[in-house]
Amino acid sequence: MQTITRHGRRLAYHATEGRGPGLVFLGGFKSDMNGTKAIALENWARANGRAFLRLDYSGHGQSGGHFEAGSIGDWLEDARAVIAHATTGPQILVGSSMGGWIALTIARDDPDRVAGLVTIAAAPDFTEDGFWAGFTETERVQLFEAGRVAVPSDYGDPYIITRHLIEEGRSRLVLRDPLPLPMPVRFLQGTADADVSVATAIRLLEHADGPDMRLTLVDGADHRFSTDDLLRLVEAAVEEVTARGRHVAA
Repeated sequence: MQTITRHGRRLAYHATEGRGPGLVFLGGFKSDMNGTKAIALENWARANGRAFLRLDYSGHGQSGGHFEAGSIGDWLEDARAVIAHATTGPQILVGSSMGGWIALTIARDDPDRVAGLVTIAAAPDFTEDGFWAGFTETERVQLFEAGRVAVPSDYGDPYIITRHLIEEGRSRLVLRDPLPLPMPVRFLQGTADADVSVATAIRLLEHADGPDMRLTLVDGADHRFSTDDLLRLVEAAVEEVTARGRHVAA
C-alpha cells in the first residue's frame, strides 16, 4: 500500500483491518516496517481482531526518497500523513527508539487522535543529546564544512549524520518545553541499552506531564527489545493502555 504526502514523498505502509482503537507502530532511525517488533505486534493485533498500521518513513524501507535528505520533521510529517490516510478515530501509538520521539510529538500536538501511548527505548531529542553532544570539535567542524559526518553503528554500515538532520532536529525537541500527555502512557526501557540510557528514560518520565504514566525498566534488555519475553511485555503494555484509555473502542 502507498500514499503520497503533500510534499510529494511516496510512502509505503501496511494496514490490517480490525476493531479500534487501532495500533500504529512507529519504527526507529534507519529501521523499516518489516522489523521483528512491527511484525510481532501486527500478528498479535490480528489474533485479537485489532486494527494495525505499520509504515516506512521516506528514505526508509520501501518508501521513496533518500535517507540522507531526511530529518525528524520530515519523518514526523510522514507518520502523520499515513495515520491520517489509513486510520480513523483515536489510535494507540507504539513508538520504538526514534519512533518514540515521533509518537511523543504526535501525542503532544494532537491528543484527541491518541488513545494511548507505548514507547520502547524512546529516544527523544537524540539528534541533539546523542549525536551532537557526542561529537568532537573536529567532527562538529566537519559537519558544518562538509555537511555530514559518518558515525559508527552496531547495526551495519556507519550512519551518515547530516547538518540538516542536526539543525532541523533542534526545532523538534520535546524535552525542553512542556510535554503534556493526557492519555495512558507506558514507557519500556532496558537497562543494557547501549543507545538509549536509563537516565534518558527517567528524564522523559520526570519531564512529561500526564495523569497515567509508568516506566518499566527491564534488567539486561538491550536496545532491540525483541526477545519473546520482551515482545510479550510490549503486548501487555498495549492491553493496559487500551483498558485504561480515554476513548471507547469502535
